[in-house]
Amino acid sequence: MLHGPATPTGKDPAGPYKQRLGIWMFLFYALFYAGFVAINLLNPLAMGAIVFAGLNLATVYGMALILVAFIQALIYDALCRKKEAELEKEPPSQGKKAARPQPTAKNKTQQSSKPASPKTGKKGKA
Repeated sequence: MLHGPATPTGKDPAGPYKQRLGIWMFLFYALFYAGFVAINLLNPLAMGAIVFAGLNLATVYGMALILVAFIQALIYDALCRKKEAELEKEPPSQGKKAARPQPTAKNKTQQSSKPASPKTGKKGKA
């Protein structure tokens, strides 16, 4: 059984902001994780050093990696919600150009200078 989305989807006006924020947060976390990998690669014995409450560096750094990921997720969620709320309050005409109104059937007949041919249904050339 195929199901569609639970909510209607469309263009997300906060999408570019979310993308930029996500990239910056990813880069920060990647550097933090690279530090963990670098210590393991360059000085693996340092990971055995007791650094906090009887715990070694590997345990403390590993727990910090988990904690930082969780905190980043909360920050990302809060900032994205704030941006979405800002954009929801903003009138659509601000920022980008307002969309031109689509021509209606009435407008189309008024624009035509020559009537449609009864045989082909096409408008005459002006």
